[in-house]
Amino acid sequence: MDPIIIRGRGVISGIASGPAMVCRETIQGWSGIDEATGMVIEKGHPAEGQTICGVVLVLSGGKGSNGWSSHFHAARLRGISPCALVLPKIDSRTGVAAVVCGVPTVVDLENDPFKVIENGDQVTVDGTSGIVTICKVSGSGQGVF
Repeated sequence: MDPIIIRGRGVISGIASGPAMVCRETIQGWSGIDEATGMVIEKGHPAEGQTICGVVLVLSGGKGSNGWSSHFHAARLRGISPCALVLPKIDSRTGVAAVVCGVPTVVDLENDPFKVIENGDQVTVDGTSGIVTICKVSGSGQGVF
């Protein structure tokens, strides 16, 4: 299958690839991510028990105060942050998270990433050009969290 290309606006330059973790429902900052392991620990969250470590995190936005991004910074300091971020829209919380993670980030996408990217798809994020490339992984079909 040919790769799928989504164009957007790059906000943090660089290129990174990894498996997609797609969260239509954003993750809570305080008590949402275990800063020591990168695991989603928010009770009842669809991605509870999954890790943000090394994934291309496709996230709908931030949740809570601007302190939300500090949890992503703590994860980065421990080497367990996502390898890239894909955000339909950027706001103050997600913008600061992108900066403190220091990972390639693309926002303002021409297509809804939640309709194109599924958990486990191999995704390359080019934060310099604003291009997201999706390679469907046979049998991924895990939908979104």
